[in-house]
Amino acid sequence: MSQLKKLASQTAVYGLSQIVGRFINYLLVPLHTALFSTGEYGVNTLMYSYVTFFNVLLTYGMETAFFRFSQKHENKSEVYSTALTSLVSSSLLFSLIFIGFSKQIASLIHVNEHPEYIIYFVLIISFDAISAIPFAFLRQQNKALKFAIIKNSSIFLNILLNLYFLLLCPYVKSHYGFLLPFFEGEVEVGHIFMANLIASAITLPLLWKEIKQIKNAHFSKVLWKQMMQYGLPLMVVGFAGMINEALDRIIISYMYEDPNEGMRATGIYGANYKLSILMSLFIQAFRYAAEPFFFNHAANNDKKGIYAEVMNYFVLVCLVLFLSVTLYIDVFKHFINLRYWEGLNVVPILLLANMLLGIYYNLSIWYKLSDNNNKGAIISIIGAVVTLVANLLLVPVLGYTGSAWATLICYFSMVVICYLMGAKYYPIPYAVARIFFYVLLALSIYFLGNYIDSKVSYNQWFNYSIKAVIIILFVTIGLITEKRMKKALNRIPMN
Repeated sequence: MSQLKKLASQTAVYGLSQIVGRFINYLLVPLHTALFSTGEYGVNTLMYSYVTFFNVLLTYGMETAFFRFSQKHENKSEVYSTALTSLVSSSLLFSLIFIGFSKQIASLIHVNEHPEYIIYFVLIISFDAISAIPFAFLRQQNKALKFAIIKNSSIFLNILLNLYFLLLCPYVKSHYGFLLPFFEGEVEVGHIFMANLIASAITLPLLWKEIKQIKNAHFSKVLWKQMMQYGLPLMVVGFAGMINEALDRIIISYMYEDPNEGMRATGIYGANYKLSILMSLFIQAFRYAAEPFFFNHAANNDKKGIYAEVMNYFVLVCLVLFLSVTLYIDVFKHFINLRYWEGLNVVPILLLANMLLGIYYNLSIWYKLSDNNNKGAIISIIGAVVTLVANLLLVPVLGYTGSAWATLICYFSMVVICYLMGAKYYPIPYAVARIFFYVLLALSIYFLGNYIDSKVSYNQWFNYSIKAVIIILFVTIGLITEKRMKKALNRIPMN
């Protein structure tokens, strides 16, 4: 029991550190969208989309390989030294090549006038890749608190530096007539990147105690080959996942004849994507809690019934979040600047897409429990292909709205494929009809809410009150249905 408590506490620390950090970063969105034009924010969106891909490429599955080989290799120090040396070497090589070609790369991705952005992000990606193994080492050593402190120190420093560059520096210049350090006189989107670079760089000194342990063991070429053979397939899976998550913003930037218009569309789409924050945070929190929960119940006789019940409540919560954001979009839209409101039509689509992604995470437990991870890789690759094809077909016709639909189509196809494959290899009695009923009911309420906004003009607060009652009614119907179905199942005699 003490070990389970320890595991639960560490899971909470890891999870909260990631979720809190992500939420705090979201709080910068109102500031960024207020200060920067849609085109400038498009540059910000585009650059961070590329980061997600290069983070996967530059760690090439070595973090997971480190955990795996530390478990089965006698000389754990050698595993650590080999993994860290590999990432440091590849990061240095990556930095030298990409910094050397920074002007050409900047021209290729339509930021011709700012090759320094390439240099900033090359260093950010490299620092993050090098710190991946020391962070993994902290997790292996059960040092959850130190892990969380360092992670959040970097996040809070990034926040403070954003405030320094974007608010304090221009204030001091306009009121006192002098420039603070590292500020050249005008607020630019590059200051966001500079803040991130400094925050990423400061992580390495904080991890120096772990990094310097590389001296205690030598690099093993034989072990490195084995770790690469293990890690590279994971990189392929991770890369496919990043295609599903971030490729849409990159495609948007290229699908307009005028590069400036493409960057503007990317900015609008990226800002409105941020309005799905509630759904994204819930799904991330669920992932941290659900995986250990599913595995802990793997030995239970009624595990499949538990998994099915979890799915029902998961969908209900997601639909409540969907209704809360879409019915009160007039409130949530103030999270971004009014220049970006023209893209609000993508928010309901992206919320549903994120819900489908969460359903996929629920369904994916079948291949993890049945040792069919290769099937999961196939599903991810299929999803990546669907994402690419759907974006190429829809964006020229619908603009950035086409990317939202492409995301929805991608995750829907992954859900269907995962469910059908799971039914064959590891059948779980999901209440499909009931889930469809909840979704259809929520969509009906969504359209009813839009009707109320267009036809009922008594008072805004009156409309808000009506919508609140409708959401409460939806929750009540869901809970009563689940309670009655559980009682009905309990009355069925067991063989």
